[in-house]
Amino acid sequence: MINFNATKEELTIMTEICNRADNMDIGYQRLTMMMDLEAVHSTNPLRLNDLLAALDFDFAHDICGIRSNIDRNTGELLNCFSPRYSA
Repeated sequence: MINFNATKEELTIMTEICNRADNMDIGYQRLTMMMDLEAVHSTNPLRLNDLLAALDFDFAHDICGIRSNIDRNTGELLNCFSPRYSA
């Protein structure tokens, strides 16, 4: 079971991350992306501010990697994927 317990500040940054991904036209449904970010952050803490400020290539790597490798039942990342902006 995923423990969705992000703080208000973390949720605000995740919303900004979703805005950036939308602007980059990454093709990730916004609600799914928000839930995936929060789920991953609960099992594999992310450096959210650093991810938001990342170069486009690194940002896309982490966002697309999360989308492709998340186990939506547990929030864990599969296939040995590790975001560049893990804590």
